Amino acid sequence: MNIPSELKYTKDHEWVKVDGDVVTIGITDFAQSELGDIVYVEVETLDETLEAEEVFGTVEAVKTVSDLFLPVSGEIIEFNEALEDEPENVNTDPYGAGWMIKVKCSDVSQIDGLMSADDYKALIGA
Repeated sequence: MNIPSELKYTKDHEWVKVDGDVVTIGITDFAQSELGDIVYVEVETLDETLEAEEVFGTVEAVKTVSDLFLPVSGEIIEFNEALEDEPENVNTDPYGAGWMIKVKCSDVSQIDGLMSADDYKALIGA
């Protein structure tokens, strides 16, 4: 199970890469393995400002559809458009080519409330 130590994590299995007040968000290796083959990623909230814990999109796998929850409040400034044609990137490279959105944080202190890699490992029993 790949759980990079430099990232932050949520109980909802999103990962967060911090770069100043902009964060990149995707789903974890654990989440993609639980979902199975991902066939579609939908994000209709581009250019919208949402609060932490609000749904920013959905990920559709062969057997299920799951909501994606925003880990921090802010404006969704970018969507990984490559996922429109290659949603399988979430399965093959969840922390790289499979990233989903970038968000300009309205409150960077919320990042402190996210889980470390060790905390996330404990959550999933890894």
